[in-house]
Amino acid sequence: MVFSCRYIPSGSQECSKAVAFQLPVKELFVIAEPVLRMTLERPPERKNDRRMMLSPLARQILIATLFRLLLNTARRFIYPFAPALSRSLEVPLAAVTSIIATTQFSALLGVLSGPLADRFGYRFMMRSGLGVLAVGMLLCGLVPTYWPVFLGLVIASFGKTIFDPAIQAFIGSTVPFERRGRVIGVVEMAWAGSTLIGIPALALIIDHAGFRSAFFLFALFGAISWAGLGRIFPPDRPVADLTKKRPGLFSSLKQLIQIRPAAGMLAFGFWISVANDSLFVTYGAWFEQEFLASIVTLGFSTVAIGSAELLGESATALFADRLGLKKTISVGLGLAVAAYLLLPLLGASLPAAMVGMFFVFFAFELSIVTSFSLSTEIIPQSRATMMAGFYATAGIGRMIGVVLGGFLWELGGITAVSWSSAGLTCLGLLSLAWGLYGWKQEDGS
Repeated sequence: MVFSCRYIPSGSQECSKAVAFQLPVKELFVIAEPVLRMTLERPPERKNDRRMMLSPLARQILIATLFRLLLNTARRFIYPFAPALSRSLEVPLAAVTSIIATTQFSALLGVLSGPLADRFGYRFMMRSGLGVLAVGMLLCGLVPTYWPVFLGLVIASFGKTIFDPAIQAFIGSTVPFERRGRVIGVVEMAWAGSTLIGIPALALIIDHAGFRSAFFLFALFGAISWAGLGRIFPPDRPVADLTKKRPGLFSSLKQLIQIRPAAGMLAFGFWISVANDSLFVTYGAWFEQEFLASIVTLGFSTVAIGSAELLGESATALFADRLGLKKTISVGLGLAVAAYLLLPLLGASLPAAMVGMFFVFFAFELSIVTSFSLSTEIIPQSRATMMAGFYATAGIGRMIGVVLGGFLWELGGITAVSWSSAGLTCLGLLSLAWGLYGWKQEDGS
């Protein structure tokens, strides 16, 4: 299975795959490309925007979305394939879940990658992330036994941790604030794309050629992406110029607590992540216990969740800038609270429960993706630091949510889980209101 990509003079990009996933890839870019062209290539409204509106930026964003699709697939594929990987490595399932836990914990160390990106450049850190992915997956392919695969997957997981704050900060520094929701909404489609495109495509590879071939393919695509990003993205400014304007490593991290809007956004990300993962980790048990759902049914439910995520990201791209970022986040949180509260009442049938889950994840994705756009402008001189801090605190929230969800499920079933998630989401809304009270974007946009 191979991807083939070629550039067309107009600046658009076609991607095709010699298997059954050609249509979803095209559909993703049918949504993404017109939004980016409308956002980044229309005539500038201000003289300062002229450099930002050129078509090369649209191509850079589209290519970055493909790179993120690769990184997201590499991070998420182990979840559905954990039993198969345990059989391939001839280890218990618990040994593979320990890999998942370690990669989640290692993601917290990514808070250090933000200050480094602000200091040494976004392009440098994005290439570093892709290089780390290639090295980790190459190790897995060369020595396909448990401990080398453990180490390789942990190393590869740092690729997304390093890449994500840098690309968000790059967008924040090149795309005007009043159009940023559209662009980040498009880039975040790679998250849903990993569920709808990347993991199903990888399943065919693993089924026909095994995990070792999949590891080598990840390494190859990582190396190609590393080289391609170096040709497509502009060079970073010299380090000497950056260090004159950037605070030190630990001073940058200290800003995240000292600056109220930053602290409010971090608290917001923490609470809504606890809420969402509490439900995510228990909904399978709910479906099995209440509706006797099979593995196939649970698999279909993940497609529904991926579709909800894609719809939330698309809504961000299309409507967030028009409605206003703060207002969009508030609307999304309000919808999420309502969906959490109604979820136990939808337990009369499996289709109704799936509809409820769909709206939960749509509202969550709308809120959190729009918050990325807003977060890139909270500390303009340290954008990558802000985004790395946001990802780290949200990661802590997810880890706590997994534990809390299991406890709440044992305590009171889906009602305890979903209503607690509603309350935690309200805490996220209050944190957002506290942090952003009186805050305005610097240039008055």
